[in-house]
Amino acid sequence: MPILKPVSASTAPPQQHKQPSRKGKKAWRKNVDVTEIQDGLEEVRDEIIKGGVIAEKSSADLFTLDTVGDISIPKKHLKEPKRLRADEIIAQRSAVPAVSMRKRPGEGTTDGLIEAKRQRTSYVSHKELTRLRHIANGLKKETDIEATEASYDPWDVQRDIEEATQDPRFSFLQKAQKKKAPKTLKQKPISLAASGKDIPAVKKPEGGFSYNPVFTDYEERLVNEGERELAAEQKRRAAIEEEQIKQEASAISAAEATAAEARAELSEWEEDSAWEGIESGTEDVRLNSKRPERKTQVQRNKIKRRKEEERKAKMAADIKRKNEQASQAKKIAKAVAERDNARAVALLQELNEDDSSEGDDLELRRRKLGKISLPERDLELVLPDELQESLRLLKPEGNLLKDRYRSLLVRGKVESRRPISFAKKAKRKATEKWTHKDFMLH
Repeated sequence: MPILKPVSASTAPPQQHKQPSRKGKKAWRKNVDVTEIQDGLEEVRDEIIKGGVIAEKSSADLFTLDTVGDISIPKKHLKEPKRLRADEIIAQRSAVPAVSMRKRPGEGTTDGLIEAKRQRTSYVSHKELTRLRHIANGLKKETDIEATEASYDPWDVQRDIEEATQDPRFSFLQKAQKKKAPKTLKQKPISLAASGKDIPAVKKPEGGFSYNPVFTDYEERLVNEGERELAAEQKRRAAIEEEQIKQEASAISAAEATAAEARAELSEWEEDSAWEGIESGTEDVRLNSKRPERKTQVQRNKIKRRKEEERKAKMAADIKRKNEQASQAKKIAKAVAERDNARAVALLQELNEDDSSEGDDLELRRRKLGKISLPERDLELVLPDELQESLRLLKPEGNLLKDRYRSLLVRGKVESRRPISFAKKAKRKATEKWTHKDFMLH
């Protein structure tokens, strides 16, 4: 701690001018005024914290000599004069060329649009002619690609062992596993046809699908499609009628329940409004005061024998029923086995008779893949007045993407799913971290 020196040195002893007497309490040491000394010490401590006592530093540490000057002064005062608006307009360069003073524009003057090159339709280049001659003569064009021997061996066991070994420095890391194909990829897809046969990706069309079909084929297909649509319409109407019947029955039951509640409330009101006292139907009934007599030992033995006979008869009936069920179960199992064998033989005969037949996607089995029903097949039929004799007049119809998607579903390649256009996204809340506010002064 540096020593504080007085402003002016004096040889006289310290004096207390504010103290007229030295015999009172004010002359005590605790009452001496040392405020200036404390302020001086605090000021010296602040200077030491900030880098040292200013009185002890030299002028080189306190002052610097500026030899460069302030950069902002020339930027502020030495500015270029502002240009006139007319000079700025004249200095602008337009992309449009200036108007020529000549009466007739020259050949070099254009409107800025480049004309497209005209393609020669009746001209064959020499290079194309040479290529066509080589193709006609059966000559193949020599390629500059050189065949190189493959250096990668997929069946190299040593390479697999080297890749499986892990560096001991990175033993804490998980080993990289190769991608494995799912087991279901090797399984055969399940066809959804009712016959169980494989449905081809692109079915060969019959004669009735032609743009100019034979009358007999077209009539047969028209009748079949009409009967199918009629059956679907009848099924739809039957479902609507059944739904209406259910709604009417529910309405009737609701009305009956309401009427029953009303009757119950009315009966309760009548009971409450009865004459004073409690009405009961047992007022005129006389109680039998005679107590039951005690059974004798003979009666007890007789009851015991009867219960034992009933138990034996019930046990015999249960045994008989179980034997009948066992014999009936054997008969049912035998009948089921015979039916399965007959079905397998019939299916085998059908497959042997028609091995080249393909499955049809018109009749599908009841159990589908997934919970979502399959999309309906588009009706590929043209009315008689819309038939065209020429292929050029035929209009393309249908959607190829929907057709291919339904083909994948029917063949069992993929599972039917419901399209989700607006999927729910996780709600995210943006917050500001407070880590920049958690600091400490050391």
